Amino acid sequence: MQVLLVGIVLYGVVFGQPKAITNGGLGLFVTFVPALLERNYNIPLDPWLGVWITSAVFLHTLGSAWFYAQISWWDHLTHALSASLIAGAGYTTLRAIDLHSDDIYIPSRFAFVFIFVVVLSFGVVWELFEFGLDIVADETGISMPLAQFGLDDTVADLMYNSVGALLVAIFGQAHLSGVAETVREALFGTSEDRA
Repeated sequence: MQVLLVGIVLYGVVFGQPKAITNGGLGLFVTFVPALLERNYNIPLDPWLGVWITSAVFLHTLGSAWFYAQISWWDHLTHALSASLIAGAGYTTLRAIDLHSDDIYIPSRFAFVFIFVVVLSFGVVWELFEFGLDIVADETGISMPLAQFGLDDTVADLMYNSVGALLVAIFGQAHLSGVAETVREALFGTSEDRA
């Protein structure tokens, strides 16, 4: 996936496509985040988590390069996948805090609502960001790497964000608890380290 992202960036440079350069470059940077977390913060991530992160940015970059305009459901797929990543990060953080101390107890119902609210909030901020880029593009004539396509598009984006959040809220405890434990140990140490 990284090789294809490099190819998209090179395509953007050769053919003067700033959108391909921006999306491909940012996507390529994000694919290195799991390795950076492991090297700099001693947080080893399961290879499947790396694939999850890389797939989200890769599919978005492919969408912005061509698929968004050609495949109607591609945007829905990328919004659900990206929202699931945000939800996963939110769940992992919340669970790591919960595990950090016996004085902290976060009920699973609260975690479910927290994940959902975090993703919806992030989705609203993202849509406002796209709206702002549209205003800048209209005023300056500069092509932006992201764009809104009307109210229907915004509502559909938020709906698919909710789908991604819901999937993680339902399945997060079963599949992300080990990640949360790893993050807690990396950030706060084990209980023996703190004693």
